[in-house]
Amino acid sequence: MTSENSTGQVVVRLDDVRKEYGQSVALDGVSLEIRAGEAVAVMGPSGCGKSTLLNMIAGLDRPSSGTINVHGDDVGSLNETGLALFRRHRIGMVFQFFNLLDDLSAIDNVALAAQLTGTSAREARKRALELLDNLGVADRRNNYPATLSGGQRQRVAVARALMNRPALLLADEPTGALDRQSGEQVMKLLLDLNQMGQTLLIVTHDPLLAERCASRLIEFEDGRIARESALERAV
Repeated sequence: MTSENSTGQVVVRLDDVRKEYGQSVALDGVSLEIRAGEAVAVMGPSGCGKSTLLNMIAGLDRPSSGTINVHGDDVGSLNETGLALFRRHRIGMVFQFFNLLDDLSAIDNVALAAQLTGTSAREARKRALELLDNLGVADRRNNYPATLSGGQRQRVAVARALMNRPALLLADEPTGALDRQSGEQVMKLLLDLNQMGQTLLIVTHDPLLAERCASRLIEFEDGRIARESALERAV
């Protein structure tokens, strides 16, 4: 399924993807395209396949059948080393509970993502500081996660996800652990990123997040795409 008003390069393509866990079917013949610059929200009840979809696209799990192509990589055909490189270079991930390393400062949490790809520590820290500055938390660069607010931790997590200039930013309930004010800040951040050209795929239970940040809504039921609609972003 493709958004009618999207003309950019296809960044993600799923063709008839099925995922089974024993007798349970998590994804049942899902076909989907996401184009460069799109912001797509995925919603649906718990257990409908949203998180499985995200894990498949991120290469954290493999399809039982069907193909997944992300920015030219056939994800299902990659070995473990290839998958690790794919995640470092192609994908940025933002999680509900931040997943920051407690024993590293904010800037070191961000810089580590680039150092794992072979970037020098000096260059990694330089870009990390630029990102933290752009996201409004440069003054907290030497703070450890435990001393940051939820909104600040999520901004650091977004900076880390953007560190290697990913083709696709995946966000799994990015406002789920935040208070209302911090959630509003992260929504604005995601919207700003998309308006600058970042391709987004957001899994959420929050209709406000979808309305604010996404231009297309995909609704899942029982492992299938049940509905798809264009969204007029709320102001």
